[in-house]
Amino acid sequence: MDAEITVTELTSDLVPTVVRLCEQALDLPEDAAEAAPIVDVLWPRAAAADRLVVGLGAYRGVDLVGVLLCSVSSTEAGVGHVDLVAVLPDQRRRGVGRALLQRAERVLAERGVTEVLLAGNPPYYAWPGIDVRYTAAVCAALALGYQQDRTAWNMTADLSYDGSPALRPTEAAERRLADQGVTVRRAEPADLPALAAFARSTFGGTWDGELAGSVGRAGAGCHLAERGGEVLGFAAYGSSRPSWFGPMGTAPAAEGSGIGGVLLRRCLQDQQAAGLDRAQIGWVGPVPFYSGSAGARIERVFFLYRRAVHAE
Repeated sequence: MDAEITVTELTSDLVPTVVRLCEQALDLPEDAAEAAPIVDVLWPRAAAADRLVVGLGAYRGVDLVGVLLCSVSSTEAGVGHVDLVAVLPDQRRRGVGRALLQRAERVLAERGVTEVLLAGNPPYYAWPGIDVRYTAAVCAALALGYQQDRTAWNMTADLSYDGSPALRPTEAAERRLADQGVTVRRAEPADLPALAAFARSTFGGTWDGELAGSVGRAGAGCHLAERGGEVLGFAAYGSSRPSWFGPMGTAPAAEGSGIGGVLLRRCLQDQQAAGLDRAQIGWVGPVPFYSGSAGARIERVFFLYRRAVHAE
C-alpha cells in the first residue's frame, strides 16, 4: 500500500535536490539537460529579483517524489503562475501532481492571488506553458478544472553544420548597414540602461528584465544596432535557458533594413560557438521572419491554462 503523500514548502538549501529530481523527471532530453539553469532562473534568480517564489515538495514517506515551483506575477495584480511541475516517472498517475497543484493554489490564494496560470511568468520563465508532449501534465490540468486559453510555440534553428541557414555570414549585410551609419556590435553591461529603456518604451512588457539576464552574464549575450548613439534594435539569448534565443526587437522606423536578421544570426553564431547544435527561439511571434532569416521551423507547441482560485 502506498504511503501517504505529504506536501511541504521547500527551503532554498534544497535547490540541488530539486535539480536532481528534475533531471530524472523532465522527460524531454532538452529539458532534462538544462534542469540546473531551469531551476536557477525560476527560483534563486527570480527570488533575488524580489519576485515571490514558493517551492513545494511532495514526499511519499521520506522520499521526495515531486516538486512544484510557483510565483506571483510582478505585472498583473491577483495573478499567480505555476512555473514548474516535475514528478518522478514511477509516481505519475498516483495523485502526486494533483496534490502539488492543489497545495500551490492554496499557497497562492493566501498571498492574494485570484487566478492561477499554468504559463510562463516573464522575465523568469522556462517554458511558455505545458509542452503538449507532457501528457500527464495536460491531463492533471484538465482534471483540476483548468481551461486552455492560449497556444504558444517555439521554433528551432539548426546549428549543427556550418552551412545552416541559421549561420549565414553577416559581414556583407553589416557593411551595407555601416554605409547607412548603422553600427552592429556586442552589447556590454554599460549598454544595459539604454537597451532597457528602448525595450520598455518601444515594446513594453518585461523584455528589459530579460535583457538584464542576457547582457554580461555567463552563457548568455546580446547584440545591438545603433546609429548616432540611438538604439535601433537588439537580439539576446540565454536569459532563461542557455539554448534559448530571445527576446529581440527592432525599432519600427528600422524595420525592413535587415538589422533583425543580422542581430539574430550573430546570436546564433555565439550559441553554436558555445557548443550548441540547435537553438530554441522561444514564444515566437513572427514565424515568417525566423523561417526566412534562419531557416527555423516550428517544433515545440505549448498549451497555456488558467483557473480562478479562492482563499479558504
